[in-house]
Amino acid sequence: MPDPDQTPARRGRPGYDRDQILEIAVQMFIEQGYEATSVASLAARLGLSKSALYHHFVSKEALLEVALDEALGGLEGVLKDAGDGSARDRLEQVLRGAVLVLVDRLAYVTLLLRVRGNSDVERAALDRRRAFDREVTELVQAAQAEGTVRADVDPSVATRLLFGMVNSIVEWYRPSGGEGGAELARDVLAVALDGLAPAGR
Repeated sequence: MPDPDQTPARRGRPGYDRDQILEIAVQMFIEQGYEATSVASLAARLGLSKSALYHHFVSKEALLEVALDEALGGLEGVLKDAGDGSARDRLEQVLRGAVLVLVDRLAYVTLLLRVRGNSDVERAALDRRRAFDREVTELVQAAQAEGTVRADVDPSVATRLLFGMVNSIVEWYRPSGGEGGAELARDVLAVALDGLAPAGR
């Protein structure tokens, strides 16, 4: 049996799997912009030929679509998992879950928030974001109707303000900092929902 240290280096493509290629592509899309990132520059960063890259993803658009689905799928899952409690409880769960998704998939959510609708893939992602926002707005309305969220704030404005705060996390949060996702979610809920509490609560 040969000495492992003497085993010849494996020829062919470097040892990137699909997920690793996606992670590096997302970083490049964030650093350089999606439009400015070419398949050739991505292949060069990976040390792959373009044909080897196409073995994993058929196009740059396919990379973007999978990356955006990572973020959107997480957010949509939060809505599905919100349970059957009061509207206020479900709103809390959605906000907490959204923060946890953001922390867990930071690069993917960052990319999603930079989408401007310049392609079919981006427009489809924006449609899904708007659908998510509508469902959260309906939760805010339901919480207002049950008296657990103040009714003098327009529900669509409240949704934008809540997620403006959540989404701003991508600009300053660093995983190496003092707070993890659970602590960050706790802080967001304290600031966000205390401000929406009805008078006297």
